[in-house]
Amino acid sequence: MITGIAHVNLTVPPGTLEHAAAFYATTLGFTRIAVPVLQKDELAWFDITPAGQQVHISSKPGPANDPSASRHPCFKLESPEALLEVQKRVFAHFEAKSDGAPSEADKPGEADSGAKGVEYPKRFFARDYAGNRLEFSL
Repeated sequence: MITGIAHVNLTVPPGTLEHAAAFYATTLGFTRIAVPVLQKDELAWFDITPAGQQVHISSKPGPANDPSASRHPCFKLESPEALLEVQKRVFAHFEAKSDGAPSEADKPGEADSGAKGVEYPKRFFARDYAGNRLEFSL
């Protein structure tokens, strides 16, 4: 079902995206790629591998332990069917409110809670029981 990590989102102080480019692109050799147009002043994205694993840098960090922080891993799934199956399982656990239940979960069949743009793949979001944001995508 889950085939790997699509990207990891890291936060940096506002106004330091070029410092991120100096480190991730120049020092580490990652390839800087385009970000959604409406977020070009807030994000920098870097390809780690030709297979599409990425590091995303956000210059809008929330305070430590902020339940609305944007830091998150993104888990890549093998197919639209697998994505929907995982989303249904996550949402069922959310609704059950049993041990370890997510504190938030996008409902299957409804719009995802992430930023909007044609650049984004089919995806959904949840927050684990501790409030960590999780993204699941194709």
